[in-house]
Amino acid sequence: MVIPLATRAMKSKILLIPFCLIALVSFSQTPGLKIGDKAPEIRLPNTTGDTIALSMLRGKIVLVDFWATWCAPCVEEQAELVKLYTKYKTAHFKSGEGFEIYGVSLDNKKTAWLNQISKQKIVWTQVSDLKYWSSPVAKTYNIQELPFNVLIDGEGTIIATNLHGSELDKLLAQFTN
Repeated sequence: MVIPLATRAMKSKILLIPFCLIALVSFSQTPGLKIGDKAPEIRLPNTTGDTIALSMLRGKIVLVDFWATWCAPCVEEQAELVKLYTKYKTAHFKSGEGFEIYGVSLDNKKTAWLNQISKQKIVWTQVSDLKYWSSPVAKTYNIQELPFNVLIDGEGTIIATNLHGSELDKLLAQFTN
């Protein structure tokens, strides 16, 4: 039986559709952290070179904010984070006392990082190994894009991921006593 060329092309496209769907599912299921997981420890140097561990903030609600000075949306978001930090830093939460932000920069230029912290008037903990995307922390947290964040409770359990602006504000308000 001879199959017309147009029909053969259609059949080959039909066969490709399931393959493409399988590929999309495979790539979209990249291993990562989920709500309910314990947040992996982070130990990185702060702006003065002292190593600061994420676990030092246990007992508080903590937003682990992955950002970089070369990421325009990240820089824009810092102004919103300043407002949220001011609003919630002394709040009483159901699973923690107070709110902290643990900023993890994926920068590779210390001067740019320090200048942006000063310019944005960021007062919360800032850490970076200045290894850009090669940072082991970026791999551990499976960072695929910036900005990205993880919200953890007072016990270090992940309670939300990648919330920004009013969504983050609403969730923090829900957790207050």
